[in-house]
Amino acid sequence: MSEVFDQNAKQVVLIVDDTPDNISLLSGLLKDQYKIKIATNGLKALQIASSLPGPDLILLDVMMPEMDGYETCRRLKADPATSDIPIIFLTAKSQVQDEEMGLRLGAVDYISKPISPPIVLARVATQLNLVRARHLLQDQNKHLESLVQDRTRKLAKMQDAIIMAMASLAETRDNETGNHIRRTQNYVAALARKLKNHPRFSALLTDENIDLLYKSAPLHDIGKVGIPDNILLKPDKLTSEEFEVMKLHTVYGRETIISVEKYLGESNEFLRFAREITYSHQEKWDGSGYPENLMGDAIPLSARLMAIADVYDALISRRVYKPAFSHEEAISIMRKGSGTHFDPDILEAFLEITEEFRQIANQFKESDSHVPVN
Repeated sequence: MSEVFDQNAKQVVLIVDDTPDNISLLSGLLKDQYKIKIATNGLKALQIASSLPGPDLILLDVMMPEMDGYETCRRLKADPATSDIPIIFLTAKSQVQDEEMGLRLGAVDYISKPISPPIVLARVATQLNLVRARHLLQDQNKHLESLVQDRTRKLAKMQDAIIMAMASLAETRDNETGNHIRRTQNYVAALARKLKNHPRFSALLTDENIDLLYKSAPLHDIGKVGIPDNILLKPDKLTSEEFEVMKLHTVYGRETIISVEKYLGESNEFLRFAREITYSHQEKWDGSGYPENLMGDAIPLSARLMAIADVYDALISRRVYKPAFSHEEAISIMRKGSGTHFDPDILEAFLEITEEFRQIANQFKESDSHVPVN
């Protein structure tokens, strides 16, 4: 069957017969309306049928030497490349069981010899009209699929833009974070890829989920929009009361995601990761974090990944209350947090890809708030 369908081109009919007179009769009958190909035996028919452009219809004689029409039909139907080509048997064998055999093998019609030209023309036209209709339907379906894929891509791009806009809204409240959200989402993705084959994490860290983690990570601090400026932007150490207010950014972030889930009437993996990250990225492995003092594996994996990314970026970034640490200093500090602040297995993976973190940090550095990591 032709690889690309041209509805204006002549359709191709393959005549398979070992008798020259039969070939001449059928060719003369059909050549004005269709493009004719000829095979004088079954093997040649198989070769022509599997070549591109292939036939749109096969007129197949039953009684041929070496390989009869039935065996030729079996092989055509067994090959995925030719199985969809309609076959009409033309034969002098007119017993009911002969016709039954041909139809059982997959033929669409069975015409007895000697042939009646009007009958052949009518039945060939019927089958080729069906072929044309099927091709047009397939082309339409491909076009619709293309439109759907294009629309889906545009929607996904719009959703990503909305996510980044929401994250940036929180970022503008704290003008010292710079490209923090872009760096941290790339850190999270790099760390997740490193751990995807780890026995503790492989079930969750599928390629699809890693992509969702990458997309949801920028939302980790959206709750900061609810923190008063006098606390969020305070250049000095927070008082205990102020710190309690600052902790609420995790609660505000989770409530924002929950409100989205309620509006949708459902949740999904992306929203689940976003909810986990916003709420639990300040938890610590030993239970000394907030807001719930979760410990160990009780902390969602997404939040444990985010903790590594968030702390590393905070250490290498300049803040109003501290200078930027060097990459090496940040690594040294984080190494000490194994088993206390960080999941030991995740920190170990981080320590194996610190150079990748350095490259991400430099790729998204900003001169006003972030010192290049050298």
